[in-house]
Amino acid sequence: MAFPGRRDAPDFTVLKRLARDQLIYLLEQLPGKKDLFIEADLMSPLDRIANVSILKQHEVDKLYKVENKAIVSTSDQLCFLVRPRITNVKYIADIVNADKASGRSRKYKIIFSPQKFYMCEMVLEEEGIYGDVTCDEWAFYLLPLDDDLLSMELPEFFRDYFLEGDQRWISVVARALQLLNSIFGPFTHTYGIGRCAKMVYEVWRELVEESEGDSQARRPEISHIFLMDRDVDYVTALCSQVVYEGLVDDTFRIKCGSVDFGPDVTSSDRSFKVLLNAQDKVFGEIRDEHFSNVFGFLSQKARNLQAQYDRRRGMDIKQMKNFVSQELKGLKQEHHLLSLHIGACESIMKKKTKQDFQELLKAEHSLLEGFDIRESTSYIEEHIDRQVSPIESLRLMCLLSVTENGLIAKDYRSLKTQYLQSYGPEHLLTFHNLKRIGLLMEQAPGETLTAVENKVSKLMTDRAAGKLTDAFNSLARKSNFRGISKKLGLIPRVDGEYNLKMPRDMAYVFSGAYTPLSCKIIEQVLERKGWLGLEEVVRLLNGNEFAPTEPVMEENPTWEVQPVILAVFLGGCTFSEISALRFLGKEKGYKFIFLTTAITSSARMIDAMMEAKV
Repeated sequence: MAFPGRRDAPDFTVLKRLARDQLIYLLEQLPGKKDLFIEADLMSPLDRIANVSILKQHEVDKLYKVENKAIVSTSDQLCFLVRPRITNVKYIADIVNADKASGRSRKYKIIFSPQKFYMCEMVLEEEGIYGDVTCDEWAFYLLPLDDDLLSMELPEFFRDYFLEGDQRWISVVARALQLLNSIFGPFTHTYGIGRCAKMVYEVWRELVEESEGDSQARRPEISHIFLMDRDVDYVTALCSQVVYEGLVDDTFRIKCGSVDFGPDVTSSDRSFKVLLNAQDKVFGEIRDEHFSNVFGFLSQKARNLQAQYDRRRGMDIKQMKNFVSQELKGLKQEHHLLSLHIGACESIMKKKTKQDFQELLKAEHSLLEGFDIRESTSYIEEHIDRQVSPIESLRLMCLLSVTENGLIAKDYRSLKTQYLQSYGPEHLLTFHNLKRIGLLMEQAPGETLTAVENKVSKLMTDRAAGKLTDAFNSLARKSNFRGISKKLGLIPRVDGEYNLKMPRDMAYVFSGAYTPLSCKIIEQVLERKGWLGLEEVVRLLNGNEFAPTEPVMEENPTWEVQPVILAVFLGGCTFSEISALRFLGKEKGYKFIFLTTAITSSARMIDAMMEAKV
């Protein structure tokens, strides 16, 4: 597919500017010197928007982290920047009531981000401080992590919605979409799948209708949007990542677009915080590469840099002066980053060799293909027995469950017992949570894939008649991975070795063993300009798909230039999926932009199920 004109990614710096200006405005509503208490989750995002010097310019005197202990602030004005959580409101109430009890008079301001929820006001009333504080909203919905990546930095979205059924974040996502629509839209082609995606879409459409005409006359910078629930594709999120950025995340945990490389990477007694984005020339070229290609690239890069340094030898004084003033600083910076990425690769290699990574990948690939299931189950049992890692053991159990449509009762009870004996009975709640969310299921007696498909088919008919039942809600969390994989060809058939140096499809992000389901769905829907021909896949995915209400015509002007597609992941997106869609974009002539509630990974998903509800 060729397009006459290519487009650059939309300039997301406007989002940072809007967020910064609004925060400054809110701080100025409390004139005079004040101390600012910031929730830990907001510290890193805030630093990307407004650093300490900007806050100081607007009369913020001291900065404190919100933590469960007595405050030491002597200021007469306290400002709290927090997420809309009950625990935060109670923390603030304790401070205000303690001041009241001691006869201390201060002004208090709460800034909720991204918005204020009614339950927060209810707690303020219950605690008797509603009249003592002023409340505002900082509509900081979207943090640009890179030229093509936006994050809402709401990791709790996954647990709140998919486990607890809490729908409070739906309107927040809808407002974020409307913000993008008003600046970069109008979005003319909207597709999606999943119950949450459909709710977000419906709320967003109401917001669009309320502000009709704001962006209709503009030529859209983003014309297409695809919304997807995380539970449409658990398999991809559970697989080990093997592209460079995914491995860096799995090994060092990327937070808010940056990573802390410790002494094992820096080869010194210092740690370095590195911003990982396209501005890092070294990282920009290797981030989406399969790890097996990265060392070769870094070696070549080191030789090229050395050659550029060596040019100095034949220079005269004028040339040397130009070299020092124009090139040397950039070369030194590039050399520093190169050494850090080489150190990161060596550290990853050491850890993966220790874990016997190749054996792990072999077991995963067997699960994905549906071969040697007994052997893979034995591998998981050995993994549990050796107490390699509680999260890794659970991840493999979940991958087995989701690919096999649940574990047979005997295997489920056996693996659960072994796990609890190895890692402790406190994980009983984790098993309960994993079962509720559909990650680790026990097959009902006699329940085969065909039986489940029949049930889904019947319930789909019931749904059409408006008869949604609890049984459907439960069954919707079950996986039909084998049937979907077959329909969409997720397991590539390759003669000989898969060429990772010159990949031919998105499967390279998993060593050629598996094409990410989420990305394949997006590819197919964009190619077909809708869900026509994917009815069976939609049935196996339990429906809730949607597409533009107006038919999409071939001559539609939005297709005359390179389409810019906003891929929205509700419940988290992995770096593997981002790499796969970037590859698809290059192959098909699309430009993908990513919006996620948060970056996720198998460890983050399992972690969320292990946490007690606060």
